[in-house]
Amino acid sequence: MGQSSSNTPADPKNKTWASSVEEFFKDFKIESQMLSSEMIKLIKSNIEKGDVQGTANVISAAMKEIENAAVNIAVTGESGSGKSSFINALRGVGHEDLDAAACGVVETTMERKSYCHAKIPNVTLWDLPGIGTTKFQPQEYLKKVNFNEYDFFIIICATRFKEYDSQLATVIKKMKKNFYFVRSKVDSDLKNQRRAQPKNFCKDKTLQMIREDCLRNLRAIGVNDAGVFLISSFEVSDYDFPKLETTLLEELPAYKRHIFTQCLPCVTDAAIERRKDYLRQKIWLEALQCGALATIPVMGCISDSDVEQLEVTLTFYRSYFGLDDASLEHIAKDLHLSVEELKANLKSPDLLSVAKDDDLLADKLWKMLEKLCFIGGGLLATGLYFRKTFYLQNHFLDTVVDDAKFLLQKAVIKEQH
Repeated sequence: MGQSSSNTPADPKNKTWASSVEEFFKDFKIESQMLSSEMIKLIKSNIEKGDVQGTANVISAAMKEIENAAVNIAVTGESGSGKSSFINALRGVGHEDLDAAACGVVETTMERKSYCHAKIPNVTLWDLPGIGTTKFQPQEYLKKVNFNEYDFFIIICATRFKEYDSQLATVIKKMKKNFYFVRSKVDSDLKNQRRAQPKNFCKDKTLQMIREDCLRNLRAIGVNDAGVFLISSFEVSDYDFPKLETTLLEELPAYKRHIFTQCLPCVTDAAIERRKDYLRQKIWLEALQCGALATIPVMGCISDSDVEQLEVTLTFYRSYFGLDDASLEHIAKDLHLSVEELKANLKSPDLLSVAKDDDLLADKLWKMLEKLCFIGGGLLATGLYFRKTFYLQNHFLDTVVDDAKFLLQKAVIKEQH
């Protein structure tokens, strides 16, 4: 059922396609992998058997699971430790925005508060009261705040981790959940140290002293195998914030990484490349699915909406990397430029149009699509359809990524104007 009559399990071409699946996914770092090894093996197995419909169905189910995944993050710590600032930083929200987590509010109840990401509603950060502000024992505390809902816990402090932080971490570990110690406000510590010792100040030495103090303090309260991430919620591209993001992604289930990556601030080349990796995998899977269906007569045909869909795809990529019109207006304002001046440096806003003396890019793509349409189906159509889908979308992706990286160079952009 669903197998192509022209393909048998022993067909060497199927073996080649199956091997390409493994080869493609093995090049991605753990934190950038969106499929589990089990799912990759399942896709490979269906291809080896020549099960066209089975391959398409497995990919469809995997993509549905990835798109519908939910991530819930618990953030706990004493009042004033920087929880709210951390939550705002992860959501990419300004501290004065209407939906920002309120900073500096004294905790007086056991009520938790949820904050959803503006663009990614499947990602929720939960502001939990610090266990030190309650009268509950760790196990009872976790029950009160609905322990089982969270993918992991962030335990934040701005000075020293306390005994109750250790107790909480111990209980979380026993319940087989991940937790991470975060030392916040290191930017303030550095400024204070520079002010106190202007002649002898050394940034790296000061950070190492803070780290060693945190680890020594944790060992003193019974935590011997923990790492500590030194962060500033106002400078998310510095210190250990990028390392924390990578660690969280590595330890999440594979199918949840894509949705979580979308909520992380895209403020470094590495963060942009990670987003690109996820979209490359998504494009590849969708192309493989289309290629499989192209072996079934008629289903691989080009429709009149293909070129229009390319425009939809480009719009999505621009939004994914913060290059949509609304985001560009905000960036232009920050750089004291007009939107037109900013766009003059970018290629993606006008990617679908070319100079008047040339054919429209849409016409060129249409001609290419027509050549790649094989009504009869078969393995040849699979390969050609795969290349068409894969390379056109990757061209868009590469262009948008180049623009996103360029916008990180704000000083260069200002100099050009």
